[in-house]
Amino acid sequence: MYPIQMLCSVMKVSKSGFYDWKRRPKKNQDRLIVDIKSIHRASRGTYGVPRISIKLKEMGHTAGRHTIHKLMRQENIFGLPIHRKKYRSPKIAREDLVKQDFCADYPNQIWCCDITQKWTGEGWLYLAVVLDLYSRRIVGWSTGCNMKTELPLRALNQALVLRRNPRAVIHHSDRGSQYTSEQYLKRQETAGLRTSFGSAGTCLDNAVVESFFSVLKRECLNRKSWKTRSELDDAIRDFIDRFYNSVRIRSNGKTPIQSEREYNQFLAQRCA
Repeated sequence: MYPIQMLCSVMKVSKSGFYDWKRRPKKNQDRLIVDIKSIHRASRGTYGVPRISIKLKEMGHTAGRHTIHKLMRQENIFGLPIHRKKYRSPKIAREDLVKQDFCADYPNQIWCCDITQKWTGEGWLYLAVVLDLYSRRIVGWSTGCNMKTELPLRALNQALVLRRNPRAVIHHSDRGSQYTSEQYLKRQETAGLRTSFGSAGTCLDNAVVESFFSVLKRECLNRKSWKTRSELDDAIRDFIDRFYNSVRIRSNGKTPIQSEREYNQFLAQRCA
């Protein structure tokens, strides 16, 4: 330890000036504590550091929040705790109505839905589809430059129009944010669809649509590079409408049109 006189001489201040400075903070601190207690009482014990700091500033004090916080803890002064309700995303309680049993007895019994993507010279093009499990026919599809909810929603609306708004169809998809969004679920509800979700991260729960995407990529998308989204969109339209939905033979040896025509004939005979 060095003598005060020596330190004052080095710093070029008077000894009396040093002691006056040393006493001054104590006086200011005492005044600050008094005002902190007064503000805290006036707030009915609710104000914490942020609001007490504001009031002290209005009263002319220049102390920072760190100093105020230190003095409040020293005097055992605390604001009322704030309990904010944590936001929790809604849990989707709907069950898997398909359970990897990809058999349907008639059209519009089960629709399987999913999204895929393909790169072009202009960026990604995304494709959402609605597949009728009975004939494996694509009854609704939509393309776009992003994966927002509007993409699968357009595909679903197309399917509803094409199939004349059938009721009680099982709508099966993964738990992607698009399919679990409030907007999409509301559309299913108003259309009278029965919502079904596969397990999270299990592609086998939607294997039929994954199989279609595999065929689409092998027989169309991956056979060349695509310069523009428009070029790729035309190719997808041609593949789905003119080939896959119309003439491509399924594993049962029939085309989708043949399968649905046979079912319609069966209905006509039963109703005759």
